[in-house]
Amino acid sequence: MTEQKSMERQKGVALWRQIADRIRASIAQGDFDATGMVPPETQLAEQFGVNRHTVRSALAALGQEGIVRAVQGRGTMIDRKDKFTFPIARRTRFTEGIGDQAKGLEGLLLSSAVEAAGAAVARWLALEPQARVIRLEVLRKADGRALSRSTSWFPADRFDRIDEAFRRTGSVTRALREYGVDDYLRAVTEVSATHAEPDDVAQLALTPGAIVLVTRALNTDMQGLPIQYAVTRFPADRVEFTITN
Repeated sequence: MTEQKSMERQKGVALWRQIADRIRASIAQGDFDATGMVPPETQLAEQFGVNRHTVRSALAALGQEGIVRAVQGRGTMIDRKDKFTFPIARRTRFTEGIGDQAKGLEGLLLSSAVEAAGAAVARWLALEPQARVIRLEVLRKADGRALSRSTSWFPADRFDRIDEAFRRTGSVTRALREYGVDDYLRAVTEVSATHAEPDDVAQLALTPGAIVLVTRALNTDMQGLPIQYAVTRFPADRVEFTITN
């Protein structure tokens, strides 16, 4: 019953979602590699101290994420898909990072706006409070699979209408070149993990409760001036990071 009590302490998180997280984590660490199957519903219900309906809801959510699938007469099979490896290095680029892991890459501009920088954005970009910035909401796909959703901010005085440049090119790197930035460096990357927010669930084709890896990153030009601050969400079951100097 210790697992059940542990889950109950996570106030505000439905039991089925907590169980889905536990099963997802067990799959990731290879607990079921010997059989390639998730334990039967009755066994999971006993393990977590819940009824089979709650377990079934958890497995249904994982099925919608493409992590498991029901096989009639056999049970619930782990549906393994190779993850995309995304390198985080001194020069971090989505297209170059995915490289030949995918045949088709897309960068879709979901929305853009000119706005006053909040305290955090101003701090990251070394701007005065309330300075004008351009915010881009971007969805990136590889072979039709949504791999990331990012929110980026650029200093508006230097990168006026960069949203139009991105819409034409589908690439931050190519858009920056139109402003004379031929090369840039990754100064900071912070990585965390959390449950996907509703907008990310919709855009990344996830189920409620899915885990996303979150990066907060600062890019600078070759003179060290901040040019882009971005918060990017990656589905944890589709992407893994490699971090190099």
